Amino acid sequence: DARLRAAFDEGELHVRYQPQVDARGRVVGAEALMRWIDGTCDPVGPAEFIAIAEESGLIHLLGDWCLEAVCERLVAWEPHLGSAFRCSVNLSAAEFLHPDFVERVGDVIERTGAAPHRLRLEITEDTVLTDLEFAAERMNALRALGVEFSLDDFGTGYASLTYLRRLPVAEVKIDQSYVARFLEDPADAAIVRAIVDLCRSLDIRVVAEGVETRAQFDRLVEEGCDAFQGYLFGRASVPPADPRSLLERP
Repeated sequence: DARLRAAFDEGELHVRYQPQVDARGRVVGAEALMRWIDGTCDPVGPAEFIAIAEESGLIHLLGDWCLEAVCERLVAWEPHLGSAFRCSVNLSAAEFLHPDFVERVGDVIERTGAAPHRLRLEITEDTVLTDLEFAAERMNALRALGVEFSLDDFGTGYASLTYLRRLPVAEVKIDQSYVARFLEDPADAAIVRAIVDLCRSLDIRVVAEGVETRAQFDRLVEEGCDAFQGYLFGRASVPPADPRSLLERP
């Protein structure tokens, strides 16, 4: 807790951006990812410190800081952006459920001047598990501002179909565990196909996460995925002046 707070105060936390591409390989979005870089070791990913931030209450400070950094980046990128470009920001359950969360998001958007339709907030099933009605009400309040929602790690929970029916979700991200196995495992291939078909019928965009090979990408294009994210297209990197430069083919 104390070390993380000191890292934040000393500017060791950074926001990096990983591209999302369409079926033609064009950058159509990005995901903002927090990294802890202290100069003495490899960057620390959010999986290693977000839990500490949640337990200590620092998550709200870090979340507001990250959201503001993303909105400022969107303002800087605006002259270069196509109409469909959006940047995703991951939310913890603690952030989403905080009583003032909607107001805080609105304040950041107003303060930075970012276009709200450029912002997509990512939540997981666990975040909305306890109270779907409350989650829907909160999401609709943010949708009224223009902000979209993405359901992350789709397929790993127990009530995904209920969530899609009752929540104003614009995008679903197929969990990377399915993407990693679906070329070899017929069951995983069937799950990916079912998710794509379901989302298409509900007019929900589908993003495949963890795409690492050209073979995976080509097959996911054939299956009808809308967008793709993974090391094949680029790792999380320092934000360039032009978002098209996010694309780093190996």
